[in-house]
Amino acid sequence: MARKQPSQPPDQADASPGMAGDELRCKIRDLNDQLRIHHRGGVVVITPGIAALGPSTLSRIATAVATFTAFNADNDPYGEHDCAVMTVENVRIIWKIDYYDLQRQFHSPDPSNPEVTRRVLIIMRADE
Repeated sequence: MARKQPSQPPDQADASPGMAGDELRCKIRDLNDQLRIHHRGGVVVITPGIAALGPSTLSRIATAVATFTAFNADNDPYGEHDCAVMTVENVRIIWKIDYYDLQRQFHSPDPSNPEVTRRVLIIMRADE
């Protein structure tokens, strides 16, 4: 899978017609929360380092990601709820949501539009 640039706020030229910046961010945040909390609207990927921790730890990590609410200007500068660093059972983890086109080859042309965007939530150890 091709790597893309880090998540950035949607460019108005690429955004859904008629949506203002705040409305776009709210739509993206809602879609990201659906994936992060309910595992709907995208793909969840765990790295080998997370998988090696075992099912019970993986379950606690998934719950911690789903219930994370400590978003702030440092970890969520665009208000999209798309990334955080946290510690679960003494394991430092990073989770991040990326926005791809439907073939997952390039950056999505409009992250606020689920019809042209495939979301990928990646959960990894910080030391991977």
